Amino acid sequence: MSGGGEGKVVCVTGASGYIASWLVKLLLLRGYTVRASVRNPNLSLRIPAICSILNSMCGNGKKLMIEASLKLCLGFDEPLPNGPLYHLLVDDPKKTEHLLALDGAKERLHLFQADLLVEGSFDPIIDGCEGVFHTASPVHFSVTDPQVELIDPALKGTVNVLRSCAKVPSIKRVVLTSSTAAVICNRKMLTPGLHVDETWFSDPLFCKESKLSKTLAEEAAWKFAKENGIDLTVINPGWVFGPLLQPTLNATVEVVLNVINGAKSFPNASYGWVDVRDVANAHIQAFEIPSASGRYCVVNGVAHFSEVVKILHELYPALDIPEKCENDAPFQMGNIVVNEKAKGLGIEFTPLEVTLKDTVESLKEKNFVAL
Repeated sequence: MSGGGEGKVVCVTGASGYIASWLVKLLLLRGYTVRASVRNPNLSLRIPAICSILNSMCGNGKKLMIEASLKLCLGFDEPLPNGPLYHLLVDDPKKTEHLLALDGAKERLHLFQADLLVEGSFDPIIDGCEGVFHTASPVHFSVTDPQVELIDPALKGTVNVLRSCAKVPSIKRVVLTSSTAAVICNRKMLTPGLHVDETWFSDPLFCKESKLSKTLAEEAAWKFAKENGIDLTVINPGWVFGPLLQPTLNATVEVVLNVINGAKSFPNASYGWVDVRDVANAHIQAFEIPSASGRYCVVNGVAHFSEVVKILHELYPALDIPEKCENDAPFQMGNIVVNEKAKGLGIEFTPLEVTLKDTVESLKEKNFVAL
């Protein structure tokens, strides 16, 4: 699997997401053909029937026949908009325009609809692929029903994707996007200053909501892979920042936005930081390097939020960035996440200063903040 991706077909689930968008970009730049899954609940499982119709018809002369058939499937009353019918049907254009604009997308990016909760939904996407990058998993810090909004999509979705992989002999490796949340949440984390590495596993008893979803999903993935002979490699990134490709604001970058957009204080917390571009690169290296195996803690370093605020002050002195912590308690410094195994993949981590600057500039470019 070493070398470029020319002639190779891979699948990326949840392709319109933050990490996945960068992963698709880098895969296309390396020459891969990418089958990317996106979700459109309004179209649900009618997509296979629609695709079958489209595959059997071609040319402008049959446009009326295609429209009539699609209206029957979809219940449309109005004329179909102009533009590629396939992409119209499988995705929300606003969520995927950034993917279709990537270099190489016109020739080698194919979008598919899939539902994490429907077994077999990924079968037609994964069939014929050499590798699968499973990134699709919700990340929300404020939910009303964690089981429905976080745990079910993460856990059931991961198993459903792996079930599809188990049916395809051409699959050489599956790379799963997990999190350091599936690594550090256990009794040992109560002792500050310890060195955390890939041998740590989170205990569900110490996890809630998003952290629990990541922990249970990775646990299920390892179990299924072992029982079904799947070559699985897992990427466990820390708190991910960096420039946005997608038009929407994701949960981790929103933390930076809040700090530069009028917050009165900063969190008393330490995080394992990492650049989104480094995370995407780690996924590719974990797929391409034959000796890659197991888990990889992809973290540049651990820093208290006060350090982040200091860097932002230096980069943007005119901004009203909070100078006080949210409480008077001693700074919570956290544990040290060892990244030597990730460096063994050839990852050269982006400095925190560069990541933060590129994050803010991206937020400006996409009009999330006016500076």
